[in-house]
Amino acid sequence: QMITVLVERRCPAIFMHIQGTPRDMQLAPSYTDLMGEICAYLRGRIRVAVDAGADERMLMIDPGFGFGKTVEHNLEILRRLKEFRSIGRPLVIGTSRKSTIGKVLGGLPVEERLEGTASTVALSIAGGADIIRVHDVKEMARVARMTDAVVRHDW
Repeated sequence: QMITVLVERRCPAIFMHIQGTPRDMQLAPSYTDLMGEICAYLRGRIRVAVDAGADERMLMIDPGFGFGKTVEHNLEILRRLKEFRSIGRPLVIGTSRKSTIGKVLGGLPVEERLEGTASTVALSIAGGADIIRVHDVKEMARVARMTDAVVRHDW
């Protein structure tokens, strides 16, 4: 149904990977080939949309950090983010305040994850992300500007 809306309305869309459903996604996430499976899923969704008539230039991808993934899976995604560039679509990621940050930093509550979020934002930009979803916009915009100055020579 969403593909029909994309085609008819010619609107932008982000295809996000998730293993399972929001109700069961964190019960026992398991992958044989994490990056291969996520990339194949995203490529497949792009192909279906384009074959149905969607404008490929309007389509973006999101590996689904935290959606049906363990802490180890999420850290691997951050380490290997550049691999998603091979799909050829703008890369979107949302790591802001996620439970992975809380767990890595010793069980921090959501309201104390600003520094961890800043780290993942910088790493995401360095890894090739085009769009970063965050909660703390002012602070993360500063992180993004500084990271862009270093990584993309943009200042």
